[in-house]
Amino acid sequence: MPPYLAGRDEETEEFKRLLRQDTILENMVLTGLRGTGKTVLLETFKPTAISVGWLWAGADLSESASVSEDTVALRLMTDLAIVTSSMVVAAQEEPGFGFNPQRSVVEQKLNYDALIARYKLTPGLVADKLKRVLEDVWTELKRRGAKGMVFAYDEAQNMSDHPHKEQYPLSLLLDVFQSIQRKGIPFMLALTGLPTLFPKLVETRTFSERMFRVLFLDRLSDDASRDAISKPIKAAAGCPVKLSDTLVNRIVNASAGYPYFIQFICREVYDVALQKLDRGQELMVPMNDIVRKLDADFFAGRWAKASDRQRDLLRVIASLENCDEEFTVHEVVQASKNLEKPFGASHVNQMLAALGNAGLVYKNRHGKYSFAVPLLGQFILRQSE
Repeated sequence: MPPYLAGRDEETEEFKRLLRQDTILENMVLTGLRGTGKTVLLETFKPTAISVGWLWAGADLSESASVSEDTVALRLMTDLAIVTSSMVVAAQEEPGFGFNPQRSVVEQKLNYDALIARYKLTPGLVADKLKRVLEDVWTELKRRGAKGMVFAYDEAQNMSDHPHKEQYPLSLLLDVFQSIQRKGIPFMLALTGLPTLFPKLVETRTFSERMFRVLFLDRLSDDASRDAISKPIKAAAGCPVKLSDTLVNRIVNASAGYPYFIQFICREVYDVALQKLDRGQELMVPMNDIVRKLDADFFAGRWAKASDRQRDLLRVIASLENCDEEFTVHEVVQASKNLEKPFGASHVNQMLAALGNAGLVYKNRHGKYSFAVPLLGQFILRQSE
């Protein structure tokens, strides 16, 4: 968690608005590239929700969690049980045995075993069983004065349906929450993921377009980036590190406003600064060395996923002036004509699909492509130097 969250006031206010809904008509999708701070922002929403009477459940959504409809149901009940397991829903006295006539009280709690038992005893499809569990849980929560519950899931782009196996876990999630929300149950989804998430939701269920409020996290403005760098130092009493305006601007430029990169570079700068102070030396930051370390820690593993021919294609894309924004298959084909082995349109389409599966690019709803990793183009060009 960063010591100061800069530039996300609008998103925080929008989340607070969603919490004020009497009936849940809008759920939340928080989307953006890697390194934009989606997970961190979602974590800051948790105390915000709890402070106004909401409960919070959730986890990372791994691909294994969406293998089948049952696994999604189990994921939800597992997360739910963490919140409800201490709730006593029934109690009965049992007589003592032998020489101890004292009666004991046995409490029935709404723990994981109780949720699973209700799930299994409910007739019907997985959706029927899951809805019954959620409805029963809300009955108990409402009695205790809860305003609602946020089901928060990170990396939600990992979820998908599997028609070839006749398993529809993503459809199940959307159908169940739409159904219980129509009944007035204030259980709200808060999903984070890469930009492929929302198109996938809409493709799965067209009503998702109305069901979700999409918040797209972009890079921070220069002013917000400076705040993220400088305010933690100013707030730390007795902090010996002082950064000049010139150095702050260098960090802003090197990070391009992406929160992950700001944190990474600042951590390295602080380490260097503390060592220099210990030796009584002037602060000289080796920014090139820090960028090389960033390349090794953040980019290299992703670059390793690409084959040699895919890397050729990525180098072509990195050479485009608009590589950090959007690009088309036609632009890539045209730019590749300078190669000994240029790419044809069908080949580019196939390779971009494979690179999408590897998490390096993504296709937006307008048929254009973008890098899924911020500043990947600059990294690729550095590898060619």
